[in-house]
Amino acid sequence: MAVDIKNLNHNQLNELITKAQARQNELRKEKVAKLREKVHAMVKAEGYNMEDIFGGARKPRRSTGTVAPKYRNPANPEQTWSGRGKRPRWFNDALKAGKKEKDLAI
Repeated sequence: MAVDIKNLNHNQLNELITKAQARQNELRKEKVAKLREKVHAMVKAEGYNMEDIFGGARKPRRSTGTVAPKYRNPANPEQTWSGRGKRPRWFNDALKAGKKEKDLAI
């Protein structure tokens, strides 16, 4: 099926490109499915299962969650810092002004 693209307008070309990309994705998915079947057949023929070859399911990562704040800005009580990561500007400014970390502790 030959398509004369010189006679197509802009909208027709875009439609053709969209259809071609969709078909390309379908072909890729079909090829991946066939390859997956081949691999499963080879593994099964050797007497193994997929977990033996590729390992089992990964352990879920432990969630660190949120950390309670340790320090509060005396000028603005809504600003807090957990003590982790880079120091906030208000914390550094308070230390330069002569306050100590224990003065800012909650």
